[in-house]
Amino acid sequence: MNTTPKDTVDLRDLTYSELERYVVEDLGERRFRTDQLFSWLHGQAVTDLDLMTNVAKELRQRLGRETRLTTLQTVEVVDSKDGSAKLAFRTADGHLVESVLMPEERKISVCLSTQVGCAMGCAFCATAGLGLTRSLTAGEIVDQLYRIRAWLQDRGDDRRISNIVYMGMGEPLANLRQTRRSLEIIMHPLGANLSSRRITVSTAGVVPGIERMATWDFQVNLAISLNATTQQVRERLMPITRRYSLDRLFTALRAFPLEKRRRITFEYVLIAGVNDSDEDAARLPRLVAGVPCKFNIIPVNPVDGSDFAPPAPDRVEAFCAPIRRAGYTVITRNSRGADISAACGQLAGRLKSPNLTDE
Repeated sequence: MNTTPKDTVDLRDLTYSELERYVVEDLGERRFRTDQLFSWLHGQAVTDLDLMTNVAKELRQRLGRETRLTTLQTVEVVDSKDGSAKLAFRTADGHLVESVLMPEERKISVCLSTQVGCAMGCAFCATAGLGLTRSLTAGEIVDQLYRIRAWLQDRGDDRRISNIVYMGMGEPLANLRQTRRSLEIIMHPLGANLSSRRITVSTAGVVPGIERMATWDFQVNLAISLNATTQQVRERLMPITRRYSLDRLFTALRAFPLEKRRRITFEYVLIAGVNDSDEDAARLPRLVAGVPCKFNIIPVNPVDGSDFAPPAPDRVEAFCAPIRRAGYTVITRNSRGADISAACGQLAGRLKSPNLTDE
């Protein structure tokens, strides 16, 4: 359990089994209280214990004295001309994280952050310039979803959130325990109740995390930020490759157990003159051989301080064609929210917290 220095339990941060243990062993309450509390915390995502109307007043008062409730503060929402939106949230200790909402007809996908900043250092990613401040708790991860839901409701928007992608700020598998706990919370039938098939965890290639995911008793979709077909180029773009080589990465992926009809998604940020050659396109099917997979090909989004540029549209198509001919599903897309720095690789936490002063 995550606690403050005063050793108070964060209710939003508890999985169902942890909450049950707390209710029975610490509070001395009957087990049915677990369902009540979990439904309020994650199904209704209340921000005030007094809103738990079917929970005894005495228990609510005790929880108010002995626990806390993670609730992120929505600092700013920036709308994109393409319909997506970037939401900035402040944590209780004053840090800022960003989430992205991506609408498609009557459905909405949400991109969640797992860390404040990131330590991966990918050359094409704005978040890399921030460095890593700290990892988020499970409660802070799931509350991004709840604050987005509340924002939609306040706007009178009745579209449902159908998909969640863990590819906001940070590396989910560098925060593996909290990532897993947040997934358990989000998928619980008394919580957001999202199907595991509607959830994707994206990683830069943290091999030990992939190996741990392979042992979980549930499976969500796995996406790999690949971005190169050779060790040399991937090291230039993604320093993590110096620690976890392409060979080691693909050994882990070929051993990864996939449920029927599931495929691993390879995300490939296409950069003109760097990783978009005919030779790269020819190598890619050979590199992924033996891994049930599909591809998202994403022309790079310009990031301040970088010379990287997207290839011309005809070059993008020329890159994708031989991969399709090899029998793979290839989706080419321009990231949503580029005009508000919410596109792939652009989350940068540029807002400053009003309660923080410049030194």
